[in-house]
Amino acid sequence: MIRVLLSFVKYNTMSIPSKNSTASGATLFPPSKLAGKSILIGMLQLMRPANIITSIADVLAGMAIAGYLASDNHGAMGSWKPIALIIFSTIGLYGGGVVFNDVFDAKADRLERPERPIPSGLVPISHAVTLGILLFLLGITSAWMVTVFHGSNTSPLLALIIVIAALVYDKWSKHHKLLGPLNMGLCRALNLLLGISIIPLALTQWWWLSFIPLVYIAAVTMVSRGEVYGGSRPDLGFASILYGIVAISILLLSIGRNTWLYAMAFLFLFLLLVFIPLFKAIKSPTAVNTRKAVKAGVLGMILMDAAWVAAFGHPILAIGMLLLLPLSVLLAKAFAVT
Repeated sequence: MIRVLLSFVKYNTMSIPSKNSTASGATLFPPSKLAGKSILIGMLQLMRPANIITSIADVLAGMAIAGYLASDNHGAMGSWKPIALIIFSTIGLYGGGVVFNDVFDAKADRLERPERPIPSGLVPISHAVTLGILLFLLGITSAWMVTVFHGSNTSPLLALIIVIAALVYDKWSKHHKLLGPLNMGLCRALNLLLGISIIPLALTQWWWLSFIPLVYIAAVTMVSRGEVYGGSRPDLGFASILYGIVAISILLLSIGRNTWLYAMAFLFLFLLLVFIPLFKAIKSPTAVNTRKAVKAGVLGMILMDAAWVAAFGHPILAIGMLLLLPLSVLLAKAFAVT
């Protein structure tokens, strides 16, 4: 399997130099800038640790929606073990997805994002492919092990679909203006469902909630198209409308469950985090402002997930989830989010 994927990647990125050089042989980064950096650091950069924290928040929100995190439910289901397995699963699935994103972007990154680990020469592309495969295997295997606790194949099936959706995005759909954002949104929607699948029957009741993260991440992906050369005001404006729809949807759900006061507090923080940099980008759609808006959109997933948890009547758990935000912000300072 690894050899097949390596051959496929080599064919699709055959003009990528494996050394720290351009096609003409010019050095992208002098040795002094790569000194002290290990291949392990490069692999961590490929995995986007700050983003992985947000994917963990997704599945935790899904578990709260399913009702598993309620004290009267999770003990009978095997306590913390399925929680840990689904967290390991989302780490593997998200990590593998973003690693292969850089693998397939290697040719373009040589010109547009030369600081990334592959074009800079920090991580050989063959190592990146192997890392991506191992992470995907971690994600699928961990999800499969959850079946021991509930006897359903739902979790590993969702994990497999996430792998397929991620690879389709990485290789093909991200180049399409409409399908790209929808595909990326689908990956996050499936991640929420992976968390809900800890109680398989809960999926029949709450599957439709996955449309909300789909819309939100589609909006963030739309904004991210301007990271290199600057954003488009119409796209940024449309993204702001989608952000508002997401917040209103969660608020309406919380009103129906009489938990709106809890949800409002987290939604307020969410809106502050994502709209301030987005409005700055709309006013001045430079590449720098656009990247800041994307970073806020990615980190905002944690606050959105906390709002979900609060809307389902778990304000203490929602507050606990907020602790993931400073961790993600700290990691975002050390490792790129995009």
